[in-house]
Amino acid sequence: MCSMVDEAELREQMVEAFEDADYPISSPMDLLPALPNGPSTTFESGEFSMTAMELNTKLDGDFPYESPESFVDDVIAQLKEQGEI
Repeated sequence: MCSMVDEAELREQMVEAFEDADYPISSPMDLLPALPNGPSTTFESGEFSMTAMELNTKLDGDFPYESPESFVDDVIAQLKEQGEI
């Protein structure tokens, strides 16, 4: 059971990482200055582990986003669709 991805934990990590960006954001590049470790910032839960750079390659963002929560909602939804979580 420990290997299951904790969606709430992942969401919290992402919101914390992205919340310091200057919203509204119009591209993934707007997020980079806010990330604690830049593109190598890693999000992990259970068996899931992905850097911000890897995340960007998997996403088809519907920019602009007005808040970190709306961006992270989309990220989580797309990761689910792709079977990543």
